[in-house]
Amino acid sequence: MSVEPLVRVAGLGKRYPVLGHRGDRISALWDVVRGRPPRRVVSVLEDVNFEVRPGESLAVIGENGAGKSTLLKLLTGVLTPSRGSVSTRGSIGALLELGAGFHPELSGRDNVRLSAALHGLDASTLAARLPEIEAFADIGGYIDEPVKHYSSGMVVRLGFAVIAAVRPQLLITDEVLAVGDENFQRKCIRWLDDYLATGGTLLLVSHSMYHVQKLCRRAIWLHEGRVAALGDVFEVSQRYLAAQEARQAVEAAAPVPAGRPEFSVESVAINGSDGQGPATVLAGDRLVQDVVLHSRDGRAPVMLNGWVRADGTPVYGVSSEMDGIAAEALGDGRFRFRLCFEPLTLLPGSYRLRTHALDPEGLRLFDTLDREVEVAGQAREYGLVRLPHRWLEPGA
Repeated sequence: MSVEPLVRVAGLGKRYPVLGHRGDRISALWDVVRGRPPRRVVSVLEDVNFEVRPGESLAVIGENGAGKSTLLKLLTGVLTPSRGSVSTRGSIGALLELGAGFHPELSGRDNVRLSAALHGLDASTLAARLPEIEAFADIGGYIDEPVKHYSSGMVVRLGFAVIAAVRPQLLITDEVLAVGDENFQRKCIRWLDDYLATGGTLLLVSHSMYHVQKLCRRAIWLHEGRVAALGDVFEVSQRYLAAQEARQAVEAAAPVPAGRPEFSVESVAINGSDGQGPATVLAGDRLVQDVVLHSRDGRAPVMLNGWVRADGTPVYGVSSEMDGIAAEALGDGRFRFRLCFEPLTLLPGSYRLRTHALDPEGLRLFDTLDREVEVAGQAREYGLVRLPHRWLEPGA
């Protein structure tokens, strides 16, 4: 028997009246009074359809202005649809705009009591969980200060602490991991891992493909208010990144900031060659990528490797953090990684081998160095890589 979804969205659309010119507000108000739709509207979402079942994790990705936050507000009842329908069931916890749901004049403790009551916790249950909430938020004496005195990171800490204590059936969150220090981000990710492992359901909006791919199994890509792709998180996120690459390829390169970043790529040698020109390797041969990264504070960085076709299509990416590989310390803040592809299964063509320097937690990207790689050889196959295969005899 199929499990009923916690979220069902059908033909969802959201439109707003255009209010950019003098007289637009009066015209829109007059349309409302007369009971007719506004004559001039802008569409934010159009014909969005998807379901989220218990235990699933769905990421919502897309550029700024694609309609992601509007979608979450429609799901949580903050906004009403212009067309289509949204149905939800079960307990829902939402972390949307900073400070949403918190009264700025009340203390953090009073806001916790109010928020917990809205989530259905009685006084005795809250009393038992209050120490857990205070420990998770970890804002010290500020818990008894008015929320209007909080930084954005402290607001998120308090909001996430309440959600962690309530453990709703469905958690809806919008870029909450983008705010706060790295220690708190790691704490949130550990909690989310446990939440999902114990049957929780997550709907996450994020621009971080690291968090998207780590936490979610499925993804929906919104582009200009419409669904551009819906399905497996890796397939959808890779299509989105490829589209971003294509867009960036036709834009002027951004100016490089002066000074060395906190973690930087010092050198990348390919099969012993650290020159600036393209490196050439035969398809099926061995390719060794010898990388030196620099850390200003002496902490060992994470290396992220990415293969990209000449037209910007992502081919493959892996990081030292994913494979549990530690850097070789060379001294003076320099760290070495050696990565070997043997055999190199790329089909002949032009590629870019991208080396990224990330912080030790593997959360933030600080520097990138590209090397062009020409994969030589003769092949009649199609695509990007040569997959191991064999033909079977009839009846085998």
